[in-house]
Amino acid sequence: MSDAQRISDPLEPLAHLPGVEDAVAQANDYIARVHRHPANLRGWDVTGAESVLRGARASAQLDGGTPRLPEDGHVDDPILAGALRAAELLAPDGVAETQSTWRRAPLQIMARINSVASPRMSDEGFRRKAAQSSEFLVPGRPQRQTDRRLQLLGRLITGGTKVNSVVLSAVIHGELLTLEPFADANGVTARACSRLATISGGLDPRGLGVPEVWWNRHRDEYRAKAQRFAEGTPEGVAEWICFHATGLAEGSLEAKSIADAK
Repeated sequence: MSDAQRISDPLEPLAHLPGVEDAVAQANDYIARVHRHPANLRGWDVTGAESVLRGARASAQLDGGTPRLPEDGHVDDPILAGALRAAELLAPDGVAETQSTWRRAPLQIMARINSVASPRMSDEGFRRKAAQSSEFLVPGRPQRQTDRRLQLLGRLITGGTKVNSVVLSAVIHGELLTLEPFADANGVTARACSRLATISGGLDPRGLGVPEVWWNRHRDEYRAKAQRFAEGTPEGVAEWICFHATGLAEGSLEAKSIADAK
């Protein structure tokens, strides 16, 4: 690729930061392998649904919620309930419609994911108040001062970059996580949108990986790496992309355990 082409693609330089190429290659290789698992060739809708569920539970725990599903099916924890509502948009039986809109209007999907992920939406009284008031801080409505960064992110998703989905999903993940454009549920939203980027971009088209589990197991490092990303130094951005990519690779091992059980 020429220097002129690299300049025209704002994320291309990130793909060549120290360690990134190897991390991207490993994530691609591991995810491709799990897609070839016999259980995923025949019944990927079942394994994919379990992956989304496990990812939602781990994502909720990263934001301070419980990962435990109650036996009676009634989820009292509002953070987990929000993560599960967001997961429904990424499940095998609903992700096609979500993908279709994501590819042309990603900010609309970000807002939709956040609107269902918000813990406040578990409160019926809040839902009524939010629906009736244009001035009320409604879930899914980003803060005005974040508009420019979100618009840039939207342009990248709709064709403004040709980098591998590992890098793009890392940027989406890091930006939404650290920019905190919404009133709440920014973490769940960031991880859901990152997962969607790997599905839509063809890296993990069946949504089999469960990177959220690995990120949750390394939650202190997760927060530290995210802060490094937010600082914007080449070193910090590279660390975040590599950490994100390791989660994708390790998430394929969680996916293998799901497939093995089937």
